[in-house]
Amino acid sequence: MTSLAFAPVWDKARLAARPERVGVVSRAVGLSLDVRGLDCAVGDVVAVGESGTPARAEVVAVHDGFATCMPLTAIPALRAGAQVRHTGGGIRVPVGSGLLGRVIDPLGEPIDGLGPLTHVDFVDVDAAAPHPLARQRVSEPLALGVRVMDTLTSVGRGQRMGLFAGSGVGKSTLLSMIARGTDAQVSVIALIGERGREVREFLEDDLGPEGLARSIVVIATSDQPALMRQRAAFTATRIAQWLAQMGNDVVLMMDSLTRVAMAQREIGLSVGEPPATRGYPPSTFSVLANLLERAGSAEQGTVTGLYTVLVDGDDHNEPIADAARSILDGHVVLDRKLAVRGHYPAIDALASISRVASKVNDPANQAHADTLRRFMAAKAGVQDLIDIGAYAAGSNPTVDAALAQAQDITSFLCQRMGEPAPLAESWNRLADLASALEAHVGSSSA
Repeated sequence: MTSLAFAPVWDKARLAARPERVGVVSRAVGLSLDVRGLDCAVGDVVAVGESGTPARAEVVAVHDGFATCMPLTAIPALRAGAQVRHTGGGIRVPVGSGLLGRVIDPLGEPIDGLGPLTHVDFVDVDAAAPHPLARQRVSEPLALGVRVMDTLTSVGRGQRMGLFAGSGVGKSTLLSMIARGTDAQVSVIALIGERGREVREFLEDDLGPEGLARSIVVIATSDQPALMRQRAAFTATRIAQWLAQMGNDVVLMMDSLTRVAMAQREIGLSVGEPPATRGYPPSTFSVLANLLERAGSAEQGTVTGLYTVLVDGDDHNEPIADAARSILDGHVVLDRKLAVRGHYPAIDALASISRVASKVNDPANQAHADTLRRFMAAKAGVQDLIDIGAYAAGSNPTVDAALAQAQDITSFLCQRMGEPAPLAESWNRLADLASALEAHVGSSSA
């Protein structure tokens, strides 16, 4: 009886007294380092260097006799033979109400100078996507506070939407408008690969205290290791998933998905993957699918994903844009020509589409949206003739109506940064505009 009673104590003592297994760095090439002597799995975190001030790295590939790791933090004076210790598992990220209004890095460490996190728990960064048959149907609209998106490319709770644009066209500004104007309960914002200079400007000017108060911001700047940039996307998604599991409607905004793909390209090539389309290894596209499928609706709560896609050279058919468009539930195209003309947000409404708009909008409202699209498309079809003065008024009543109401259409599509756009008011303005267009056609026919 005595030996049985003391068995747990002896087990703990044996575990505490067992020798620690320490590996060594055998090689460091490019962005990766090889470690021998440790029993570890892909995704595990190891500590490199002296036990007092070790740097962290993550196992990204395992081979016969050694593991390939990539640094999560800077590793000063890295050398062959440096000691490596297993930390006991993979990355764990904080979740909970204590994250609201905070700015953290991809490892969950606060970087806003407001002290340590409180009222948080820690969970594994990796989590499965909701089961496809357990997902709720996307049936309710989510107001974003951006008039053109709320009406012409309506977003539903649990939808995943891409914002496609080249550099400097207004993607970050559009995200900040959404963060301020959405009626979602909480926003999770991931800034990935951003310039360090722009981070503070986004937080203080674009997002502002009001937007930050109901947001959680995850930041990985362009100078951080590729693995940190990739992990920022998964950390933000995991936090959003946990909030949705608590029954919240969450907006997850990621700027940008392209930089996640670029980080995965660096990781894949460093561990020996063959380059494929435009140098992207095969793992890039599977990582994108894994990341995007984690958002959406679940059994309770929703994660509405808004992902910016930085199109290479304004080519909307480049590999990452094409792959993202095939997975997402819609796309919003930002046009540089509109931005040059001072048309903000620079959304090309005719090139943008929401795959769930007809399912979340009232039929009457959807009819008004279709009416405006029809008149805008008619005008766009003869825009070349209009530009050179060759269009003859009266030849097409629909075009005539669009030209007559051109100023009102532009006023409806444009919206200043601090201008509120309640959902009901946006639909009322659209209804008035659609009625005016139809009335002009009727009077021309008479």
